[in-house]
Amino acid sequence: MHIKPATRELIPGYYLRVGLSRDRYLLVKFLRLTYQELYPDHDFSHLAKTVNQYFAEETPLWWVEYPGNSEPVGCLWLGNAVDQVKGDRHAHIFVLYVAPEHRRRGVGSALMEYAENWARERGDRQMGLQVFLNNPPALNLYQKLGYQSHSVWMLKSLE
Repeated sequence: MHIKPATRELIPGYYLRVGLSRDRYLLVKFLRLTYQELYPDHDFSHLAKTVNQYFAEETPLWWVEYPGNSEPVGCLWLGNAVDQVKGDRHAHIFVLYVAPEHRRRGVGSALMEYAENWARERGDRQMGLQVFLNNPPALNLYQKLGYQSHSVWMLKSLE
């Protein structure tokens, strides 16, 4: 028997559906889309290992559906992190992705509101995320929503 996961309206015309464990292949696809937009010349075959390692009941996934599309047009994958200063567990956004043709319609902001409410309901006092500096639209969205830089992740190539 096939049970369709519950859906709810996210914003008018867009619906949020709970992701299932069988959605691993689709999550990998969306991760690739996310990174390929920023780094089109890179190989992201390692992302399947990331999903296999971290996708679990404790790291919920939601899909954004739009009537007429055969696949979701967005996704939200949340997980856990620990504040290294205070030691508190808090929610962390692994992936927030909206297909380019559905951006600037309020979907990303609605996903962020949904994520924050989910985190509050489970008792978290903060939400964390990582955003690349070469992604100004995402930086602008997060800053508009009140997110501030807390630390800087630095890298140095050793090649």
